[in-house]
Amino acid sequence: MSPSCVPNFADLLRSAEHTAVHLEMRDSYGIRDEEGGFTEFLRTGRADPDPDSAHWRGWIPLVRETVARGVRIRRARIVSEPVTDYIRWEHAQTSMNISVGEQVRWLPRRLASDIAVPGNDLWLIDGRRVVFHWFTGDGDWAGHERTEDPDIVRMAAAAFEAVWDRGIDHAKFAV
Repeated sequence: MSPSCVPNFADLLRSAEHTAVHLEMRDSYGIRDEEGGFTEFLRTGRADPDPDSAHWRGWIPLVRETVARGVRIRRARIVSEPVTDYIRWEHAQTSMNISVGEQVRWLPRRLASDIAVPGNDLWLIDGRRVVFHWFTGDGDWAGHERTEDPDIVRMAAAAFEAVWDRGIDHAKFAV
């Protein structure tokens, strides 16, 4: 994995003044720095509950800092059913995301058929800039693209809000 393929999430979230929304649409990811946690989940059925562990070290403090500045962070995931082992793992660890201030909803893919969504996962910051994430076929980072093109930003915002509006709150979504 090339370091240039991985976006700098700290810079991205630190640039947010009001909102940061994340749309995820893959049923599995193969991101190398997640391998240990995912393998452990497959072995034990448990996600890492320690916010100070190596798995969470970069994310938890960043989200806490961002939310403390008054930024609303929302994450929406479109998932196939039955869910993959990877999605079961994401679901198991999402309580950690929520405990530090993220809001998370899940949308079964069968309920998203009439929503026009972009071809790639994305972050939308303050409704004015989008970062698209590209992944390889096996789910590792392949790159990213940033844009402030108003037409693309509007499309991404509309897609996210449509998914969010239909999404099921994490507490009510069973895997």
